[in-house]
Amino acid sequence: MKKGQVYEGLVTRVDFPNKGIVDCEDMKVTIKNCLPGQKVRFAINKIKNGKAEGSLIEVIEKSPLECRDRACKSFGACGGCSYQTIAYEEQLKLKEVQVKRLLDQVCDEYIFEGIIGSPVEFGYRNKMEFSFGDEYKDGPLALGLHKKGSFYDILTVDDCRLVDEDYNKILSCVLEYCKELGLSYYHKLTNKGYLRHLLVRKAAKTGEILVNIITTTQEEEISGNSDDIFKEFTDRLLSLPLDGKLTGILHSYNDSQADVVKSDKTVILYGRDYIYEELLGLRFKISTFSFFQTNSLGAELLYSKVREYVGETKDMSIFDLYSGTGTIAQLLAPVASRVCGVEIVEEAVEAARENAALNGLDNCEFIAGDVLKVIDSLEEMPDIIVLDPPRDGIHPKALDKILAFGVDRIVYVSCKPTSLVRDLVVMQEKGYKVERVCCVDMFPQTGHVECVALMSTS
Repeated sequence: MKKGQVYEGLVTRVDFPNKGIVDCEDMKVTIKNCLPGQKVRFAINKIKNGKAEGSLIEVIEKSPLECRDRACKSFGACGGCSYQTIAYEEQLKLKEVQVKRLLDQVCDEYIFEGIIGSPVEFGYRNKMEFSFGDEYKDGPLALGLHKKGSFYDILTVDDCRLVDEDYNKILSCVLEYCKELGLSYYHKLTNKGYLRHLLVRKAAKTGEILVNIITTTQEEEISGNSDDIFKEFTDRLLSLPLDGKLTGILHSYNDSQADVVKSDKTVILYGRDYIYEELLGLRFKISTFSFFQTNSLGAELLYSKVREYVGETKDMSIFDLYSGTGTIAQLLAPVASRVCGVEIVEEAVEAARENAALNGLDNCEFIAGDVLKVIDSLEEMPDIIVLDPPRDGIHPKALDKILAFGVDRIVYVSCKPTSLVRDLVVMQEKGYKVERVCCVDMFPQTGHVECVALMSTS
């Protein structure tokens, strides 16, 4: 086997995250974006230490699991979904097996509680970040998601099934209007152009919708007409026949060379710059860039499992580390003596404080700062710790400091099982036992999954 050679083989299994395994010439080859049971043609990219990596060229034969038609026209080309052609029950089984395989490599004795499915498998996302661009070089303006494996090419996903129809109506309206005006999109290579992103949020419980168009400040092409342009932009959006209610339309400026959705300055074109969502009887104010779980109905199942694992909290103090907008902290506050949240994003901390006041919770404290640094200044000893870190898990030095508190129970929420498993190894070395683990599918049609793990010193 040599680099660059092309082979055919059967995908015997898929490991997290969406890595197909093919046995070929006494070697296991890892190939992304495959399904179990597919016969594939692939090229070898890398060979090292008896293992190989390949890139998918084509699927020669479908998987026996593919029993239904694709749900949208862009499936296959778009990088947003992986599992649309597989029945949802089989998607859940795939994720359950992948996570348990990872856990079994590092945990000897624990209770695996399987996977909890999302209440809805389509139209579940409460936030989408669409990009402006073109589908091919010098092609017409597109607005949507990146092509699979491409940093530049954009597919117009005006029939995306991960969101409800309101998103698709808004996307089509904005794209049509920008095409009429002949506005350019921001080119990453030259750092020139105007249109960058369209961010849409819609609350599942309240139906409130927030729309934010994000551009550069390179306004030469619309100089002198920007007020009229955005008045018409706003009027067109407000005239759409939506099931939800538009409560805010924003225009943000972003001149960063990085391909990130952020704001140097935001102007409110209509309404307000936030929406309200409800989870498990509490109300949350969500601004355009606030972190919030993307599947509101699934989040209720996830946080219910967290509360179950936290267990008895009467007269106890809880640390909610990597607390985001304080959702978990506020759900635990009514049954705890005190909850302290630590989060590095200051905007999220401000939102957490505001939401705690909105829900009448006076036993929550939220601190802005890096957990690695802030934890040294926390004088109070917690009784229980809840961890909900970013995808890459917990910094090793921060994890050592967290474990030094010696609490009896730790509940770890993870959106990347490989990061969870890496941290579980350290935690077990420090004397913690993995008691129970449960998966919650927050991302149907994709290869992603959330996990909740309970650890104790007993």
